Amino acid sequence: MLKQMAAGNLTLGEAATALGVSPDTLRRWDRAGKLRTVRDERNRRLVPRKEVERLSARPRRHRTGAALSARNRFTGTVRSVEVDGVMALVELEAGPFLVTAAITRDAVEEMGLRPGVVATAAVKATSVMIERGA
Repeated sequence: MLKQMAAGNLTLGEAATALGVSPDTLRRWDRAGKLRTVRDERNRRLVPRKEVERLSARPRRHRTGAALSARNRFTGTVRSVEVDGVMALVELEAGPFLVTAAITRDAVEEMGLRPGVVATAAVKATSVMIERGA
């Protein structure tokens, strides 16, 4: 990875932050041919700095990392991480709350999530329904 970084490549998360978009947006751009990426020895996408500079010249529609209200943020400690294929389940203990999120394996690796790490769950939903079993 250090060789890749020295070669002028950024992780997907770093490139997304620099461009003000989400890593998922960069994955879509890569699949659509709007972004050129390279792969490291673990087959993770890396974005050449030249690509970030090229895309930085374009006007931004929105920025990620915008402030969210306190009511939908739960800061706590990662309790477990279960990776299966390209997806992962991350369990976060935040005070009396236990939050489980399904995120990509890439996101787990980019954020370095593992038990004991402090993280924040941002919850955004238009509706949540619970049905009691018979």
